Amino acid sequence: MSNSSLIIVGLLVPLFSALGSFVFQKNINLRDSFGVIGGLITFIISLIIFDGIQNFQEFSISLFPLIQGVDFTFKISPLGSIFSLVASSLWILASIYTIGYMRGAGENNQTRFVIFYSIAIHAALAIAWSGNLLVLFIFYEILTFSTFPLVGHKQNTDSQAAGRVYLSILVGTSLMFFLPAIFWIWFQTGTLDFKSGGILEGNFPTEYLAFLVALLVFGIGKAAIMPIHRWLPAAMVAPTPVSALLHAVAVVKAGVFSFLVVVVYIIGPDYLLESNASNWLIWLSSFTILASSIIAISKDDLKARLAYSTISQLSYIILGAALATSFAIKGASFHIITHAIGKITLFFCAGAIYVTAHVKKISELNGLGYKTPLIFFAYTLGALSIIGVPPFVGSWSKFYLILGSLEAEYLFVAIILGISSLLNIYYLLEPVFIGFKKKLTKDIHLTSAPLAVWPPVITGLGCFALFFFANYFNEVINGGILVKFCFKCPSSNHSDYPY
Repeated sequence: MSNSSLIIVGLLVPLFSALGSFVFQKNINLRDSFGVIGGLITFIISLIIFDGIQNFQEFSISLFPLIQGVDFTFKISPLGSIFSLVASSLWILASIYTIGYMRGAGENNQTRFVIFYSIAIHAALAIAWSGNLLVLFIFYEILTFSTFPLVGHKQNTDSQAAGRVYLSILVGTSLMFFLPAIFWIWFQTGTLDFKSGGILEGNFPTEYLAFLVALLVFGIGKAAIMPIHRWLPAAMVAPTPVSALLHAVAVVKAGVFSFLVVVVYIIGPDYLLESNASNWLIWLSSFTILASSIIAISKDDLKARLAYSTISQLSYIILGAALATSFAIKGASFHIITHAIGKITLFFCAGAIYVTAHVKKISELNGLGYKTPLIFFAYTLGALSIIGVPPFVGSWSKFYLILGSLEAEYLFVAIILGISSLLNIYYLLEPVFIGFKKKLTKDIHLTSAPLAVWPPVITGLGCFALFFFANYFNEVINGGILVKFCFKCPSSNHSDYPY
């Protein structure tokens, strides 16, 4: 199969999974198997592409023109290969988990749920493999509209209100800020194609660059920087598999991925660093990290606490992009991986606790750890990774971000990252401490739901195992994403990289 055919097949598989789920909706086992099968196929394709990127292969296909100088193109960057590998691998476990959760919780409209879940994965992969900013924007919007029915899945007053907040903020910000920024870039440069080192230097007035950065970071609302963050905690009324999709597999990762792509392949880290156009964003993302962590501490609902934790962790990636040094970009890129597997573990566990024990509040977890040890074991592994404790994979991204802040001579950022980790310890491990208190506060009847229990155990163990495979991802990050740092060096030998 040719490299261009891999892209087409990879993008079509989730759509065929959605179609299969619809056609065989009366056979629930067959219906639900399409997500698992689709996840396996897209994972294999993503793995082949990731390996090819490591070997300097080009994966691209151009279908038809959109506007002058901009085609409907897919061209996979090193950063895109990482995002697609994360999304496709987690889709497998998320599909298995969804079966256990949705059946265990007795949710209605399960066919509609799995159909839109598959379409959302399709949009996430298309974002990862986009060849230019306009194609990315198109699928960014498709991702919003395909996840809207999932947020409002329960169809009660709370979920409908959450859906309205979700749609109004994400569509509103993208149309008011993101789309104008895209056309501003096009008017100035005549192109929207992604290119290592960016396309703006020498083509865009430096004095307006800070304003463009603002349009982009606020326009990409899925990155959930404050104050464009309310949609994320509001969406927690949705079933937990949706929370996992929002926080780990697709939605917020598409947001921070999109902003990181803009910095690396449109603005250019060198140009951003030299212009100081993102200095204000360093302060705002630092504020978001601390403020959302403090809010998380005050939340007794476990999913709400994890939602504010996600807002904080997303700002690690925005912070790394804003710092724009080599270590900071490396840390931001790596955090897409580490946060995805750590946070999906935590949300899987929150849902498993609800399905097996029907408990949502942290204050009601007393003694539950002894009743559901596997769930609390997995939760602890995910929490330690998010905190950044070695030997868990989350320690690598935090280490690189701290080095990046020192590289940029922002000592206060390194201090904030340290304080944030201390706050992580408090609000992420408190449920574990409460769960292993000796007495239950009430008599709890446990429901067996093994398909909702084992996926977080697997991802939790993955948080540990991936620590020892960091170099596997570093090769792509160093060779493909950070190649721009040697563009100005005559000895650069990376000219044959696809970007």
